Amino acid sequence: MHALKRLANGIDKINEYVGRFVSWITTLLVVVVFADVVMRYLFNMSFVFTQELEWHLFGFIFLMGAGYTLLHNGHVRVDIIYQRLGPKAQAWINLFGTIFFLFPGCFLIVVTSLGFVESSFAVLEGSPDPGGIPLRFILKSCIPAGFILVWLQGVSLLINSILIIGGHLEPEEEAA
Repeated sequence: MHALKRLANGIDKINEYVGRFVSWITTLLVVVVFADVVMRYLFNMSFVFTQELEWHLFGFIFLMGAGYTLLHNGHVRVDIIYQRLGPKAQAWINLFGTIFFLFPGCFLIVVTSLGFVESSFAVLEGSPDPGGIPLRFILKSCIPAGFILVWLQGVSLLINSILIIGGHLEPEEEAA
């Protein structure tokens, strides 16, 4: 049981580090958007590179930060029943949800995106627009990478759910 918990903690640390890095990219995105707005409205100028950089940064943040968001239970839950259940019942829902929804979804996205990413790398895909970002293939590689991080966080969630169900982990320890 200790080895499983160490594995879960290791995965949590990976997504914690990635999430902290992504938070700095979020700050960079705010600066880029601010600069774009100032250039557009004060100087009546706009650059394709700046506009593309905005959505490249947003895509990176969204894809690479999803595992961190799962780690911190930040994904939107509309389930009014889940929040009223006890820790063991929630662990059962997390266990089944991870096995039957999260893992297959991540697998599907990773597998179907690999050819897409490979094609992009093969031609060193860049922006089709003059003045755009030439390294679009790097952003596209974040698709499988981000979902691998979500899948890994799902492994941690699965381990913690099993430990809670088995009585080997207190629910408040889960986030530690």
